[in-house]
Amino acid sequence: MPHLTLEYTRNLSGFEPAPALAAINHAMLDAGLFGEPDIKSRAQALDCYQVGVQALPRGFVHVRIALLAGRSADERQKLAAAVLAALKLTVNAENGAEIQLSVETVDLDRPSYAKVVIHG
Repeated sequence: MPHLTLEYTRNLSGFEPAPALAAINHAMLDAGLFGEPDIKSRAQALDCYQVGVQALPRGFVHVRIALLAGRSADERQKLAAAVLAALKLTVNAENGAEIQLSVETVDLDRPSYAKVVIHG
């Protein structure tokens, strides 16, 4: 735990999801809330999306962090701020484009979460 999903619009020229995930994972580890092997992240490129109603060069990157319930609001806020800061370093707006960056944390129901680690 946690599970992190990074969604990004495919129109972001120069955005590389792998370095973004690496930077975000480091920020999450530095937050001191998780063990290193527990941080799991993935990226999903969005081909079909809409930002507003005007035909302007816009895009977004949104990070959703699913955590087991029990973290304080302050811990979640600091985590979101750290992830947003790391993400911001990996995104460049070009050609007058507007890129919205956002991070949310969501609680997973602890009693219904199941996990096993298999070693080979």
